[in-house]
Amino acid sequence: MRRPIIIILSVIGIFLLLGTSIMYLFGARTSSTFSTVSRDLGGFGGGAPEVGIAPAAEAPAIDSSAYDQSQDALNKSAQVQERLVIENADLVIVVKDPKARMQEINDLAKELGGYVVSSSLSQISSPTGKEVPDANIVIRVPSETLDEALAKIKEGAVDIDYENRSGQDVTSQYVDLQSQLKAKEAAEKKLLEIMDQAVKAEDVLAIYLQVQIVQTEIEQLKGQIKYLEESADLSAISVRLIAEEGVQPIEVGPWKPEGAAKAAIQDLIFFVQNFAEFLIRFVLYNLPALILIGIPLYLVFLGGRALFRRFRKQNEKIEQSEEAKKE
Repeated sequence: MRRPIIIILSVIGIFLLLGTSIMYLFGARTSSTFSTVSRDLGGFGGGAPEVGIAPAAEAPAIDSSAYDQSQDALNKSAQVQERLVIENADLVIVVKDPKARMQEINDLAKELGGYVVSSSLSQISSPTGKEVPDANIVIRVPSETLDEALAKIKEGAVDIDYENRSGQDVTSQYVDLQSQLKAKEAAEKKLLEIMDQAVKAEDVLAIYLQVQIVQTEIEQLKGQIKYLEESADLSAISVRLIAEEGVQPIEVGPWKPEGAAKAAIQDLIFFVQNFAEFLIRFVLYNLPALILIGIPLYLVFLGGRALFRRFRKQNEKIEQSEEAKKE
């Protein structure tokens, strides 16, 4: 029993010695390695080496004009698209003289830097049955003078029957059209470059047709953009001018029997006159015309009746002869 225990203890002792030797050798190598590193760094035990931090290079002077330009570019790129609003106004006003007031509005449009789109003057029946003038005029003025124009148009009016001011925001449509225009112009430029490089005639012709289509679309987009810009720059004002006489209330005076009797007698006289004119026209025109038309018709009637009687007598004779033969 003692011999196996001694053998086992011996084997364990040998392994411990081998392990101690290996650890010693590894520790020696590690120590030499750290020594080498410490020498390279100026000594491991002598403290950490000073790490020199290079002083920051002096910043170059910034050109103030270049800085301002860059800031302006950033501001422009970040700035929201200015709103594009089309403002219009409609007015119905009562004035003493529509014709003269229409001319004043015409002069006002030219004074404010605008122009007259259309104007018309007509006569309408008032509630009293009298013919009075009625005018319509449409002008365009710069949008920044819209308030001033409306104030001057309403100045001196007897009454304002109707007033409406509207605004339409077309910013999104305007931006979309500009984006389409840039894309079309880029496509046009690319097609022209391709056409310059083309060799075959059919290729050149095909590209040329595409260029024509793109250029037509570019012109259409430019026209739409111009229309929106002009509509936003110039506001439309539509004005209807009603005469003061045309809106006067009907005045009902006191009832007078003599007036009604006079009107009845006057109507009777008109009736007798009209009836007498009818009889004269009937005797001198209608009756002779009827006679001239009736005589030929009567002659035709007589001739047709004579022929009918003749054919009927012949038929009766034939029938009688046939009956006689049968008997």
